[in-house]
Amino acid sequence: MRAVTLQLAIIVGYLLLALAVGLVAYRLTERTAEDFYLASRTLGTVVLLFTTFATLLSAFTFFAGPNIAYAQGPEWILVMGLMDGIIFAILWYVIGYKQWLLGQQYGYVTLGEMLGDRFGSRWLRGLVAGVSLLWLFPYVMLQQVGAGTALEALTDGAVSYELGAGLITVFMILYVVAAGMRGVAWTDTLQGAFMLVTTWVALLWVLAAVGGPGAATTALASNPETATFLSLGGGLYTPQWMLSTAITIGFGVAMFPQVNQRFFAAGSKAVLKRSFALWPILCVLLFVPSFMLGAWAAGLEVAIPEGANVLPLILAEYTPTWFAALVIAGAMAAMMSSSDSMLLSGSSYFTRDLYRPFVDRDLADRREGLLARGGVVVFATAAFVASLFQPATLFEIGNAAFSGFAQLALPVLLALYWRKITRAGITAGILASQGFYVASLFVAAVPGSYAGWSAGLVGMGLGLLITVAVSLVTSPAADEQRAIYFDGLGAD
Repeated sequence: MRAVTLQLAIIVGYLLLALAVGLVAYRLTERTAEDFYLASRTLGTVVLLFTTFATLLSAFTFFAGPNIAYAQGPEWILVMGLMDGIIFAILWYVIGYKQWLLGQQYGYVTLGEMLGDRFGSRWLRGLVAGVSLLWLFPYVMLQQVGAGTALEALTDGAVSYELGAGLITVFMILYVVAAGMRGVAWTDTLQGAFMLVTTWVALLWVLAAVGGPGAATTALASNPETATFLSLGGGLYTPQWMLSTAITIGFGVAMFPQVNQRFFAAGSKAVLKRSFALWPILCVLLFVPSFMLGAWAAGLEVAIPEGANVLPLILAEYTPTWFAALVIAGAMAAMMSSSDSMLLSGSSYFTRDLYRPFVDRDLADRREGLLARGGVVVFATAAFVASLFQPATLFEIGNAAFSGFAQLALPVLLALYWRKITRAGITAGILASQGFYVASLFVAAVPGSYAGWSAGLVGMGLGLLITVAVSLVTSPAADEQRAIYFDGLGAD
């Protein structure tokens, strides 16, 4: 019982520290929507880089990733650590820089605002927001599932799954309602750096306990079930699966509301360029130790019950109670940093792209702030209730959300760089790809893969073809503004 008390004290203490930083930031936050959502577009390189980094350090990274490496081998590092890191870094420049220019010129806060203005359509604006909120919901839920299972495993059941999921829900509601983007960005920076350090210390600690990387690798080789982990490919890791997963995750990340809005928040062009250049390095630095811990655990005979998360159990086996709790506290803080950013962005999509254009076009700033905070409470509570049913594995939930967001990426890319795209074209492309992908998840007659290529990737191709085809055979609507993405854009 003393061990459980110590673990909970460390975890709750760390979460309270993050909340305290958010409250300090609240005192410095201006009472405007732009400051609440984008920190007045003033983020510097370190803060922008680490807030984007920590925003993506979710349960998918800390628990689903090691779980995949434990079950299938360490090639997952190539998918998430290398290919995905490079793909997103490229998109950060190709999509992010153009969005930043448009945000500076026209004051856009959301992707829906940007597209709705260009195509003169509140319905397109609402469609993008609706699709984004649809896929954001399971990803918020994923953080709650991750927190609940992690605390239950770390405390050997003394803290129930429901209590763990509820704990992170309460903290992220308090934090987002108080802090806004400025507080989120500050604590993200703290949490991102903290997780880099503790993950590497955890890896070195476990390796020291088992006799070093050579001994851990020998254990993998001597186990007939894991000997194949030492050779590239095989099992789950077909070229089609690896490429499909890396591409849909990379493009999906660029469309995540909490990531996409950070394209608008950079203080300058130089900040954006430095940030995307450093991104792949950060990915490798984090994913290598966490995923290798999962892979090596398969050969170390750590008892992992079916459906449990590997990382808390291997830490409990080879590191002191206080250190295991510290790493899990950091992981929960990272999940909270993902959730708070998602809730903040989700509230902006709801208030600015759904409520404003369809309910109250003259919504005052102060009322918008109250509405946004209320939306955070409702959205987080609904996701918590859904998480209690544990509808799927962490990987299944996360992968569905990534691929769902990825369906938006190619139509948006065309909108930014192709003058001939029309309102009818982009709307048809988004509807077709989203409809196809949702059907692949819930309709048995629609396969989930095609010759090894995922339905998410096939849906992206379908959306691209339909966007181009419909744009070529339709005329621009009278209220489209075809020139605003190309004429008069400058950089500082």
